[in-house]
Amino acid sequence: MAALDEPLKKILGGTTAKVLAEHLDLHTVGDLLHHYPRRYAERGELTRLADLPLDEHVTVVAQVADARVLKFNGGRGQRLEVTLTDGSGRLRLVFFGKGIHKPHKDLLPGRRAMFAGKVSVFNHKLQLAHPEYELLDRTADDGADAVSAFANQLMPIYPACQQMASWKIAKAVDAVLPSAQDAVDPLPEALRDGRALVPLTEALLKIHRPATKADIADARSRLKWDEAFVLQVALARRRRAETQLPAVARRLVKDGILDAFDAKLPFTLTDGQQKVSREIFDDLATEHPMHRLLQGEVGSGKAQPLDALVLTPRGFRPMGEMAVGTEVVVPSGDLAVVDGVFPQGEREVWRLVLSDGSTVECDDEHLWIVGARGTGERVLTTRELRADLLGADGRPQWSIAAAVPVDLEGGGQRPLDAYELGRTLADNGDRVPDAYRNAPLKDRLAVVQGLMDAGGLPAGAAAVYRAAAAPLAGDLAWLVRSLGGRARLHPVRDGAYDVSVALPAACPPFRDEARGPSMPCESTGHPEEGAGFRRTIEAIEHVGRKPVQCISVAHPDHAYVTDHFTVTHNTMVALRAMLGVVDSGGQAAMLAPTEVLAQQHHRSITEMMGELAEGGMLGGAERGTKVVLLTGSMGAAARRQALLDLVTGEAGIVVGTHALIEDKVQFHDLGLVVVDEQHRFGVEQRDALRGKGKQPPHLLVMTATPIPRTVAMTVFGDLETSVLDQLPAGRSPIASHVVPAKDKPHFLARAWERVREEVAAGHQGYVVCPRIGDEEDPPKGTKKGASGSKGAAAKASSPEDVAEKRPPLAVLDIADQLTTGPLDGLRVAVLHGRMAPDDKDDVMRRFAAGELDVLVATTVIEVGVNVPNATAMVIMDADRFGVSQLHQLRGRVGRGAAPGLCLLVSEMPEASPARARLAAVAGTLDGFELSRIDLEQRREGDVLGQAQSGVRSSLRMLAVIDDEEVIAAARDEATELVAADPELAGYPELRIALSALLDDEREQYLDKG
Repeated sequence: MAALDEPLKKILGGTTAKVLAEHLDLHTVGDLLHHYPRRYAERGELTRLADLPLDEHVTVVAQVADARVLKFNGGRGQRLEVTLTDGSGRLRLVFFGKGIHKPHKDLLPGRRAMFAGKVSVFNHKLQLAHPEYELLDRTADDGADAVSAFANQLMPIYPACQQMASWKIAKAVDAVLPSAQDAVDPLPEALRDGRALVPLTEALLKIHRPATKADIADARSRLKWDEAFVLQVALARRRRAETQLPAVARRLVKDGILDAFDAKLPFTLTDGQQKVSREIFDDLATEHPMHRLLQGEVGSGKAQPLDALVLTPRGFRPMGEMAVGTEVVVPSGDLAVVDGVFPQGEREVWRLVLSDGSTVECDDEHLWIVGARGTGERVLTTRELRADLLGADGRPQWSIAAAVPVDLEGGGQRPLDAYELGRTLADNGDRVPDAYRNAPLKDRLAVVQGLMDAGGLPAGAAAVYRAAAAPLAGDLAWLVRSLGGRARLHPVRDGAYDVSVALPAACPPFRDEARGPSMPCESTGHPEEGAGFRRTIEAIEHVGRKPVQCISVAHPDHAYVTDHFTVTHNTMVALRAMLGVVDSGGQAAMLAPTEVLAQQHHRSITEMMGELAEGGMLGGAERGTKVVLLTGSMGAAARRQALLDLVTGEAGIVVGTHALIEDKVQFHDLGLVVVDEQHRFGVEQRDALRGKGKQPPHLLVMTATPIPRTVAMTVFGDLETSVLDQLPAGRSPIASHVVPAKDKPHFLARAWERVREEVAAGHQGYVVCPRIGDEEDPPKGTKKGASGSKGAAAKASSPEDVAEKRPPLAVLDIADQLTTGPLDGLRVAVLHGRMAPDDKDDVMRRFAAGELDVLVATTVIEVGVNVPNATAMVIMDADRFGVSQLHQLRGRVGRGAAPGLCLLVSEMPEASPARARLAAVAGTLDGFELSRIDLEQRREGDVLGQAQSGVRSSLRMLAVIDDEEVIAAARDEATELVAADPELAGYPELRIALSALLDDEREQYLDKG
């Protein structure tokens, strides 16, 4: 009996062992025992031929319908065509030349057999060329015992390869199966008994040679626990080891820069922000390194429907028209620029009904600046308001203050005196023209006074306009609210309304001195008087699903005026963590994957901190610090200064790219490393930055979209996690379509027409290619060699093979083809990673400014590029990209008011797995769902190593997507066991299993985190 570490060469012979090693990464007896069947076939089972995947090596069980020999080449050649059936579809087998004799004798109509081969297409029909086969129906001559034994078996179908069919692997397993008796059982006996799990030896026998389906279920359950538990013990020991490492505790300091920053904010943090901040600060205060994942897009905002109104200097404009650079009005009356637009797709929308009858719509996570009786201003989400709408007395308790009145200028002509216009409208009941609605304060007040003098009456401290038609009543209320007052409509008769009006003392409703004193309405406004015109939130009603988006505003208030009401923009949780570390005497480094993103982070951090980001500089705050940027393309002088600021400690915060990792970068006292878009950095890069601390610094990794590796690591609990549940989960509605360029070339022609149509409508587009096109070495292809047979030649010329072997399409080639072909006459430019930094910046500047129509680029645009006017994206050879990467690329369009269009161009055949993957991307905009699809298709890769899709994954039976309950239970068991026995002294079998799992590379991976 062979030991489990015995090389397969000694058991199976050199030829078989070589195939298993080279193509399935199976080297030892233990490797082969853990190469589990992926499914089982029963005798007589007819596999659904209708569902066969193109371009994959498959094993099918089917029945021969007919077989015939055909001649070709004038009778000089012959081939055998065999048709299989299973009731759902038909499949053709083809054999050529001398290879037809044995199958012609064996594959008679009515015979059942197992067949293995690669599915290809010939003359629009699926086929297997020269498949291997094994007959399943036995004749009496084969022996009654053999027939009986076979009839009662479940046949294992193993993951196979073209060089070795499933049943050959089964025979190899038969040769090593007796060695299963020597398998070391890693699970403690108490755990096995408590969970009713079968012993490992029994599980291995049952998984490979089950007698019943119940055997399979028992074996699967046990083997999943093996993988989950051993892995969780490894992670639990790693987490415990982290707690033994020394780190400088970074405790919060009272009256430091963090308190000064918080004091600048005109609101309190939301519950979600406070919860995540507490988790982070608790970790930072410990004397071992924090190791935390922050899921969610840091710095994002809350969402409103695209038809919600945002106040701009030209009047209210729909949220859907907001773009980067649009000027908006903030609650204090100042003007600010929109510096970010974040479409959110469709979300559930709610309507706030205020005490004056006005309403505003938003999503559940929208932020509101509200006050309650006897309390100051607070910031609450719609969800929080819904949960706590009424006070102890049963009355609505939250109110919203009016914004400071501002001058507007819509640009329209105002030929009539505004006051006389108001008097005229009182007589004819028409609407107030837009030019007078979006006008300076004095003109808006004059219209109101004209209306009130002609049709209004005093009513105590307020006034009332009698019996206005609905449109006029609404316009009057709008004008009153725009002046900082309060207006409410009361239905009277025949569709008419009375409008009660209350205005600040500086803006009297009447000009007629007989009705009241006349005073001008000053454009500075009187915020202190506005307190008397707060509107109570009376109700919150569910509206339904609508397309929504949010905006960020470049103003210290991070707020803007919408439908007359003020809202806020989220703040950076990561920035507060960095400020806390600076307060404690340490430094914080933020690592971004691209220069564009690093510059974006640096700009937003310095803008939010204001004078606090100018420590040691003229005009800087006394408690401030210096915030520096460090990237590869900086000038020598600026780079020298940044390096000096870091080594001396002048700079408390540095934002940079890979340039931060270089040997010459030295820190005074690195206390926190923040890694943005962490999946774009290798373990070595993160480790290099962490190694720059005197002691291991704390680590906070951030991701906006879960990606497969992050999902796997998160589910397994290697990182402590924080989730900002009020963050964007998707993008605006983007129409996504697969363009089958090979099958339907007219579809590709139509794609270029759509790009031209978008440009004609005033928009812009991207064309993305996998390759630059100026490479010196040609892309690696497959080895050339003799085809061996016409069957092989036929397979080599199948569409999927041709598409795979063709070099990926290149930016430079496609740009040339487009400028002289379908996009002739448009302004087209290229962008790729090997361009000089100045050239890249120039192209992006021109594209952002609208000076270019189409940008042909590599994935350099994947992160940090924000051009709201870009509405179309064509991704060439889309099947060469991963699911998450396609989703990230698609996010570059649909960022403005106009809907986005993403076209996924592929030459792969319709039935191929690649096309199925593209169809999945086109079918959903949900990044979480796409990462699940990605995991299901690629599995988790090697969770403890660096392979992303390895056949030799440490997970063979366990699936992150489907087995979360097993993983969670195994985590609890492992944590308890490691706490009681950290060295596993009482569990020698478990130590052996850990040694097999944690080879040197994986051990280093865990050490680096």
